[in-house]
Amino acid sequence: MMRVMAFDYGTKRVGIAVTDPLQLIATALDTVHAKDVLDYVKAYLARETVSTFVVGMPRQMDGTDSQSAPHVKGFIRSLRRTFPGTPIETIDERFTSKMASASISQSGMPRKKRQEKGLIDSVSAVLILQSFLEKRAFQG
Repeated sequence: MMRVMAFDYGTKRVGIAVTDPLQLIATALDTVHAKDVLDYVKAYLARETVSTFVVGMPRQMDGTDSQSAPHVKGFIRSLRRTFPGTPIETIDERFTSKMASASISQSGMPRKKRQEKGLIDSVSAVLILQSFLEKRAFQG
């Protein structure tokens, strides 16, 4: 089977997570600079097969797009142009950064490691991917 790759897109950093080939477990892959993300994905796809991209869509509490949504939509357009054969799903990413921060702080990880900004982005990508997997399993 093929992997699913998820993105927590930010204008500075992009957290990336992938599933195992059976699409059961979401794992943090990396955090890369936003300008390097497409090259990173190209290199990854040269080694692994990905069936679907999942992108976290930032929303307000009332469900409308947040201020960063236009940047995420631009990223999605770039993904579509660069990888036209790979379907792209979006998933509501409200609270993923807060949940990522909370899980990191409870992890027992050393303080210096917990303060790395990229860690929150990659853990957020894992949460986005887990949400996608749960939603897909529920719709079954």
